[in-house]
Amino acid sequence: MNKIKHLSLALGPALNRTQELIQKLSTEIQSGRIPPGSRLPTEQELSLSTGVSRTVVREAVAALRADGLVITRQGLGAFVSPDVQRRPFRIDPGELKSGTDVLQILELRMSLEIEASGLAAERRTGKDLVQIKAALKAIDAEIERGGNAVSADFDFHLAIFRSSRNRYFPQFLEFLGNFIIPRQLVNVASESDVQRTQYLRRVQTEHVLIFEAIRDGNGTAARKAARRHLASALKRYREITSRISRREEADRMRKSGQAGLVKPAYTSDRKQH
Repeated sequence: MNKIKHLSLALGPALNRTQELIQKLSTEIQSGRIPPGSRLPTEQELSLSTGVSRTVVREAVAALRADGLVITRQGLGAFVSPDVQRRPFRIDPGELKSGTDVLQILELRMSLEIEASGLAAERRTGKDLVQIKAALKAIDAEIERGGNAVSADFDFHLAIFRSSRNRYFPQFLEFLGNFIIPRQLVNVASESDVQRTQYLRRVQTEHVLIFEAIRDGNGTAARKAARRHLASALKRYREITSRISRREEADRMRKSGQAGLVKPAYTSDRKQH
């Protein structure tokens, strides 16, 4: 059994002590400072070394176990997983820090949603169509109120995934959550309210085409409409992220230029020949 040496888990001030302990232990495990197969300190030891309650320790260990970083053995305690790299698939919304991250999520979603839409057209029931149509109406209502329709948009796509009659499709979409709708993740502050409304109405037109293909039981048309819808979103957000990157680069260049300006120590009145 590997013995852990010089392990420091001192926590700083934080509102969520459980989350902080999870992050601290996760970093120690993934960096190899707590090697695979090592036994974690006991609840009491972790509680004393971090200054948190044993309840917090139990919650943190449970979260690490759910992430595949830790395994527990009855009567022996918690151990680092022998193969830390083979973890369950996770996407942390807090880690989506760039436009590129958002675009990659869109690409992942595109590969799933095209097929889900085709299967929905081939397998949907009358009840499914009612749910999809209700989500469409909710989006319309949000647009009229001037909202961003993120939740209603998500519900529309979730209804399609449920119509695929493959339980893993909606489970995966629910796992991704609302942040698959990129307009809440990418800064589009440069757009006016009118521009955003126009965009949402164009998106809604694309939604209607997907719905009509599903309603008609046309899997080929549904896949094509879903591909067109998501390709349009990819194009738009590539343009937005490119525009943001150019603006940020221009800001950096301007600040760098200002920092490089040196004020002359004196002024000479002599003419140079």
